[in-house]
Amino acid sequence: MGKFLSLLALLPTMGLAQSPFPESPTPADFHETDAEWVTLGRQLFFDPVLAGNNNIACATCHHPSLGTADAMSLSLGEGAQGLGQERTVAARNAPKQRIPRNAPALWNLGAKEFVVMFHDGRVEVDETSRHGIAMPNNRPLERPMPSALAAQTLLPMLSGDEMAGHPGENPIADAVAKEQITGKGGAWDLIAEELRAIPDYADQVAWLTGGEDIHISHVGQALSAFIGFEFRSLESPFDRYLRGESDAMTAQQLEGMTLFYGEARCSYCHSGPFQTDHGFHAIGLPQFGPGKDDGAYGYADHGRARVTGNDADLYRFRTPSLRNVTLTAPYGHNGAYASLEAIVRHHLDPIAALTTYDPSNAKLAEVATLTKADFKLLKDSLEVLEIAAAVELAPIALTEGDINAIVAFLTALTDPNAKTGRLGVPERVPSGLRVE
Repeated sequence: MGKFLSLLALLPTMGLAQSPFPESPTPADFHETDAEWVTLGRQLFFDPVLAGNNNIACATCHHPSLGTADAMSLSLGEGAQGLGQERTVAARNAPKQRIPRNAPALWNLGAKEFVVMFHDGRVEVDETSRHGIAMPNNRPLERPMPSALAAQTLLPMLSGDEMAGHPGENPIADAVAKEQITGKGGAWDLIAEELRAIPDYADQVAWLTGGEDIHISHVGQALSAFIGFEFRSLESPFDRYLRGESDAMTAQQLEGMTLFYGEARCSYCHSGPFQTDHGFHAIGLPQFGPGKDDGAYGYADHGRARVTGNDADLYRFRTPSLRNVTLTAPYGHNGAYASLEAIVRHHLDPIAALTTYDPSNAKLAEVATLTKADFKLLKDSLEVLEIAAAVELAPIALTEGDINAIVAFLTALTDPNAKTGRLGVPERVPSGLRVE
């Protein structure tokens, strides 16, 4: 407590430029958005028409009421119905597997500094790549896109387990299975073709573009405009404190802030205005679920190394932003922990936490055909040792009071307006399909 009080005493005179704390972000830190593109993006975000079977929207796994995620460790995509923990297996086309990674939150992704997308960074701004954005193999951008976020939005539509569906279920899924993604008759074109047949969408895009037919790039541009506007979040108690409101945070939150940016070393990775260095780190999270077809048995997930091919990147995953973190549980690239306190404790001694992990920490929907395989990897001692060997974090000793203070500070990163959103969920969408 003494060090905490000493630092607070210095804050009025030292100035934020010399302090360990970031500056609060401002609207100037974000890509500009056009109201008409935002409106179009809002409709598309909630419209299941983007899915091969017309049954899943972007919002299904990124719903405003669930902190722009879905409150599950690993989502159920194609073959399920409902939202979050209420999502159940549909009457037909049951899920073939869980989505291998946790649905990431969307807060502040419209900020200019977010140039790397997905847990493994497989979409990122790169001047040497086509149209300046690196994309996965056989998914090159057909046209320039305004941001990495816009490019990223196009990929879930191609995932059989997420939105596309599986071969034999619809033409889009069939095209994806044949790796026919771009060009006339490719999966992206088939999605755009469905939208062209809906007069409201066709008219909006024609008006916005001066008469162009809908192209998949228009979908990405609209979705990113909506996400960038709707989920911009800059009014947390921490922001208000940084802007000079000395009473915006409680004493315990201030103590946690001092620890976070000091001896607890949280800000080594969770730095900057959005509490992320946008880098990739191996912190020993226990692996479960179907994995990414890595390792000897396929249930491993090699993280960033899947993109770079570099063994030094094994088990590294992108540092998430901590904005509105109280709303976005479970935590970790696979949602390994359902509580903030649990994920904080994991960081204190990752290897010990990995080897003693209790699967009850995860939030997984009960699906008989999937549950039996969920935790196979944790019984694979060699794979667990490989994960442990990659850990970058040294153990750190904190008191119970320190842990409580850090958790309290993390609550100060929640914008009270985030729970309601700005525009909210539309009552209907142009396709006429059901809005969750």
